[in-house]
Amino acid sequence: MKILYLTTVLPSKKTTGGEIASQSFIDALQHNGHEALILGYQRPSSIFQPKNNEIPIAQRHIETDKSRLYPMLWMSLGLLKNLPYSSAKYYSQKYINQLKTLLKKDKFDIFLIDHAQIGWLAPFLNNKAKIIFIAHNIEHEIYLAQLKNSQSQISQHIYQRETDLIKDMEDNFAKTATQVWTFTEYDASYFLDINKTTKIFHLPSSLKISSHQPTVKNFDIGIIGSWTWKANKLGLNWFLEKVYPHLPTNLSIHIAGLGAEWLKGQYPNINYCGFVPSVQTFMAQAKVLAIPSISGGGVQIKTLDAIASGSPLVATPTALRGISEYPSSVIVAEKPEEFALYLVQLLTLNTIPDICAEAIAWSENRHSKFLADITYAINHL
Repeated sequence: MKILYLTTVLPSKKTTGGEIASQSFIDALQHNGHEALILGYQRPSSIFQPKNNEIPIAQRHIETDKSRLYPMLWMSLGLLKNLPYSSAKYYSQKYINQLKTLLKKDKFDIFLIDHAQIGWLAPFLNNKAKIIFIAHNIEHEIYLAQLKNSQSQISQHIYQRETDLIKDMEDNFAKTATQVWTFTEYDASYFLDINKTTKIFHLPSSLKISSHQPTVKNFDIGIIGSWTWKANKLGLNWFLEKVYPHLPTNLSIHIAGLGAEWLKGQYPNINYCGFVPSVQTFMAQAKVLAIPSISGGGVQIKTLDAIASGSPLVATPTALRGISEYPSSVIVAEKPEEFALYLVQLLTLNTIPDICAEAIAWSENRHSKFLADITYAINHL
């Protein structure tokens, strides 16, 4: 089938967990023989030559903290168009015009809208085609949580508005979609009340799974994430403030990912690596991985990647959201003292090869099921 895939940011560079998830669906659709054309923005800081099936709408700032004065423009546009702030970030006449141009010269069997934030595109779609809505999270619940944690009246007003508007947008779009695709049982249970054809997809790891593991581990504990995202930063701060004091000072800890430059030189046994070219190599070089997430929604891609790397890991319950069953390479810890204790215990474990093989087999099976579930969903539109 011919599919028009509408998203926020062209995801093929897989810069964030959301982009990794989006690219997983695109890869699966193409693997199953479908023709997918992808529309989305590019970051000004990350311009790349698009693939033959990618159409960049324009350059667009995405992360609020790197966007200078743009947040004020987005807020104004949101008020003018009655859009949530997180949706106004992506709104543009260029996107609408590009969509209209494509629809005039070509026919598509399926429209796939990736993220509730671009639900404003729905009125421009041909109602004769099938529409799939990929819901990465229950978006309004994320802003509701921030509303509850807000201290000032201004912040409360902003988050209340965001919660109400994004809820209306995702609910209305879920009603009009032929199918809603979700990542977790929890999210599916919400959307099933709105659309009875809601599907659950167990996202696979984004890594190229390999049974070969490096014989040399370069450091004791590895942590990786996109620290510009508030939820990730909260988890890192929790680890440093609550878990780190319980760890032996002779352990080597490597932290990778953009946005935590402030870490340099702050701790004697912590090495901040910044951006690493290969997530897989970084994870495989760690004797044990730590995933200290304490907030966020949807499935955490880096947890799936950590499992697929074969390295044992300690994760919080939040880091395992949407993953109900996992291999024995994963240990769950909620309290800081337990988190630190399990990290130390895993460093002395003698059954790492067996655990590694089990984790890789688990990841391979999850990937196979994901492909099969995509095929089933498309065949039952």
